[in-house]
Amino acid sequence: MFSHILLPADGSPLSEAAILKGIQFAKTINAKVTGLCVLPKERYLSYDSELSGEVRKQIAERCTAQAKIVLSKIEAAAGEAGVPCDSAQEINDRPYEAIVEAAERNGCDLIIMASHGRRGVEGLVLGSETQKVLTHSKIPVLVYR
Repeated sequence: MFSHILLPADGSPLSEAAILKGIQFAKTINAKVTGLCVLPKERYLSYDSELSGEVRKQIAERCTAQAKIVLSKIEAAAGEAGVPCDSAQEINDRPYEAIVEAAERNGCDLIIMASHGRRGVEGLVLGSETQKVLTHSKIPVLVYR
């Protein structure tokens, strides 16, 4: 069936719930997991071009620290469940691309991710990373809502 599951996470409560369900599923099928957190490139961390290099550095450090927290939660949950776990942090302005590429690069045969269920104008403006992963991935995607 499936032997390696990619678990992309953004730190939201829904993402955390999807991670826990993904780890439970991995345990039942004796699969390993890889947690993934995608960060934006530095130039998109702020639209204010007046920010100093030091402020930009602090913002990037905070984002990296938050990603480490998210990934450590995945690693801890997998450890408690006895599921082998790796984690990765990517930098990409298009999270869906990073997710699809990470799944392929790591030999994952399933992606489990949350969908925030944005619809209407909000969905059009913000877009849906989950929808983009579904559209571009050659690997099966299980969506948790």
